[in-house]
Order: sequence, then structure tokens, then C-alpha cells
Amino acid sequence: MTIPSNKKEQLFNSLSKANSTFNEIYPGDRSERQPVHVLYGGANLFKSDAPIALGHRALEILETYAPNHEVFGKAFGLTGGNDFSKRIYDKVVAKLKTEAIEDFRIDFEDGYGNRSNEEEDATAESTAKEVAKGMADGTLSPFIGIRIKPFTEEMKERGLRTLDIFVSALVKETGGKLPDNFVVMLPKVTIPEQPETLANFFVILEEELSLAKGSLKMEMMVETTQAIMDIHGTNPLYRFIKAAQGRCVAMHFGTYDYTASCSITAKYQEMDHPVCDFAHHVTKVALAHTGIWLSDGATNTMPIGPHRGDLTPAQEKENMEVVHRAWKKGYDHIRHSLWNGYYQGWDLNPAQFPMRYAAVYAFFWKAMTML
Repeated sequence: MTIPSNKKEQLFNSLSKANSTFNEIYPGDRSERQPVHVLYGGANLFKSDAPIALGHRALEILETYAPNHEVFGKAFGLTGGNDFSKRIYDKVVAKLKTEAIEDFRIDFEDGYGNRSNEEEDATAESTAKEVAKGMADGTLSPFIGIRIKPFTEEMKERGLRTLDIFVSALVKETGGKLPDNFVVMLPKVTIPEQPETLANFFVILEEELSLAKGSLKMEMMVETTQAIMDIHGTNPLYRFIKAAQGRCVAMHFGTYDYTASCSITAKYQEMDHPVCDFAHHVTKVALAHTGIWLSDGATNTMPIGPHRGDLTPAQEKENMEVVHRAWKKGYDHIRHSLWNGYYQGWDLNPAQFPMRYAAVYAFFWKAMTML
């Protein structure tokens, strides 16, 4: 070689440092399991056995509105013959019987609303006790966490207080343990100082409650246009991640709030709207290969029939048609997310579980077999 070894070493010295820095920023996708969905439920409704009870309800709904694979296949427009619809149907039934909920977010924000401080304090404590009971009984979902109120100027005190009460009560009940895969969701993030404040509070909680350093993790939500492009015309998401000090594991998309922030009227605030696609693509490019999981939001039509009680045949037929339309719409939304590389999404009701798992199983089965 022409180049002397000492000069080659000089050439590669700064390059090696730059390569190492790049690899630290972009370590690649994480290898551990990512849930395919997260169920958001109001904190006031959460019970220790909620994953089991809601799984039973989801199975009842499936058996009511898709009692066999033929009806199921027709509802979702599954192509590939009866064998394919039966294969997917059987998988969905088995999933609902064994692990209907993969991830549960106990919601103290939109799903809970603004209540008196006394009521939210009490709910934070009672919900923590329910989580502790679920840990002891083995009834929790594999992934679980809470969504607090945002760290805006108006809500920061309430968000921090709820988290403090919940974690303190939980640790007291469990003797210092957190559930597996526990995470705190910080919504409506607009500036790096918000996740930075949450990360700093995690440090205080871990010290005061004798938790292992780094045991508290967070997720953030993309819900505003400012999270996609800031005042300087740049995307701030990686700055949010850095501000979280290694605590952030996922970035979720808030369909309703984001479309509203783009002045989209309520009727069209849907997951496959072009403004959502733009935000998804920007988010994916900004955070690709950083190891941060991405999750899409929720479809806006619930598969719930309008009639209750003793029904006439006409009412039963209308219920079936309403549920099937909503299932197909949600199924198409989920397939759209999967096609865009978003492999997790939100559910808000057990009636949505059949469409969630139908979409996931059908998408990946066809991707593997090229049907």
C-alpha cells in the first residue's frame, strides 16, 4: 500500500469516532416484542381483571356478528378462498381466548376528562391498587402503562401529581415492584422541555421510592403540527427523544388531535387522511433506526349496533350491517397503517379487537405467502 500506516491511522481516527457516534444514534430496530395494539381505557373504569373481562366481551361480539368464518370473511372482504378466511378466523378466535389485549394504557387524559383534584387523586390511588392486584393475580396484559395529562402550563401540575400518586401507591402495594413493560405516556408534546421535565421527575421518583435507576420509561404522542415542524422549519422529534434522556421507548400518533390541529372537520378526522400520511412519513423518516417504536392512532367509527335489548329481526339485521361496515372501515385503516410501516395502533373498545387481529393476521399471512 502507498499510504503509511501512521497516516492511515490519522485518516481513520476521526472517521471511527464519527461512525461510532452515528451507530449510537441509529442502533437499528429493537429486537424485543412490540405489541400490535394498545387499548386506551378511562382510569375510572380500570379493574385488575380488565384484560380478561374485555377479552371475553370481544369474543362474545365476534360470535354474535361473525359466528363462522364465512360471515367473517365476507365482513372483512377476505380473498383467497374459504381456507384463507377460516385460517384467519381461527387465529382471531384463538387470540381472543388467550391474549385479547397486548397493551393497556390506563387513561387519565382524554379518556378520563377534567375532574376535581380530589376525584383524580382518589382514582390515581385506587387504580394503582388495581394494577398491584393484577400483578399478584397474573391478570394484567403483557404491556401496561398510564397516560397522564400533558405538561402544558395549564396541566403540568395535574399531570405530575397523578403520576406521583399512582407510582407511589403502586410501589407501596407491591413492595417496590413495577409491572413488566410499564410505561408512562406523555401526550401533546410540543417542546423538548416537556419530556425533559418528565425524565427529571423519573429520577426523583426512583430515588425517593428506591426504584432501580432507569426503570421508569416513557412514550410520547405526536398530536400537533408543531411536533412535525417547529417554528424553525425543522422536525423536532429527535430533540424530544434526546430530551427524554434514554427514557423514551415509543412515539404514538394522535389521529383526532392532529387532524383537528390541521383544521380537518370531524367527519374526516380519519387515520388514512393525507395529513396523517404526511405526519406518519415525516415521523418515520425522523426516527427510523433509532430503536423508537412507532404506533398509529385509532379509527373513528365504533363497531357498535344502534339497538339494544330484545330485538326484532330487522333490528338484528341493522346491527349486523352497522358492525360489519365499521369493522371493514377499521380493518382498512389498520391495513393502511401496516402498509405504511406502522405495526402498532390504538383500540378504544373490545368490539374493535376482531378487526385488529383480522387485519394483522391477514396482512402478514399474505405478505409471507404472496396470496
